[in-house]
Amino acid sequence: MGRVTVRRSVVRLSADGRRTRPDALAAEEPLELRVGGRALAVTMRTPGHDVELAHGFLLTEGVIGGREDVSVARYCDGADADGRNTYNVLDVALADGVPAPEVGVERNFYTTSSCGVCGKAALDAVRLRTRFSPAEDDVTVAADVLHTLPGQLREQQKVFESTGGLHAAGLFTASGEALVVREDVGRHNAVDKVLGWALLADRVPLRGMVLMVSGRTSFELVQKAAMAGVPVLAAVSAPSSLAADLAEEQGMTLIGFLRDSAMNVYAGVGRIG
Repeated sequence: MGRVTVRRSVVRLSADGRRTRPDALAAEEPLELRVGGRALAVTMRTPGHDVELAHGFLLTEGVIGGREDVSVARYCDGADADGRNTYNVLDVALADGVPAPEVGVERNFYTTSSCGVCGKAALDAVRLRTRFSPAEDDVTVAADVLHTLPGQLREQQKVFESTGGLHAAGLFTASGEALVVREDVGRHNAVDKVLGWALLADRVPLRGMVLMVSGRTSFELVQKAAMAGVPVLAAVSAPSSLAADLAEEQGMTLIGFLRDSAMNVYAGVGRIG
């Protein structure tokens, strides 16, 4: 399995002078996801929990809707210069009767593209493909509970503690219990790992749950949460305008700047008690 951290020699410059010392960096390696032997997507990720990442990605792209839609996920022989398996190629075999994803110029995977997703067309695409509507979830979450989530998320960021270079996502119950926390160099990968964990644990749709993320909230993260039926998405930083539009469109509660004793609610304030 690939390394989560990599040691590197750095030159430390400070008021006390210059010295060379070892430092820990968050590992970043490519993962090629294949479905039925066909290359589907490549993402730069921190190695670890790759099967969860694959399941989460396929869920949020509408390829699968439950763990039973995948028959097997296994690493291929992606060897380095010394012939060792890099564990950077993962092939997923879909169950009988599950349509293979379309791959080509007409298919746009949001998580790997930077164009072709904008405005009303993006909202329409997600609305048409969402299987589990967050709008149907009437859960309420106390503000006091929400304020505990950033601290809980931070406490479980073990790799961030040693590197300072990873995003995190965590899944919490409405009472504030942490179910799972995942870290990755890509915030979308961290979310995919959490949602993949939930799918493999037969918890999708994620009724009554709160998805907490470090950093900002993009359209992409709201799209992923909506595809898993998450009713409440919270972040320590700001959302984008399209993220707020999509959250409102999907009937999701979107919270930003969740820090200390305050928060901004951009959509779905009725769920906050």
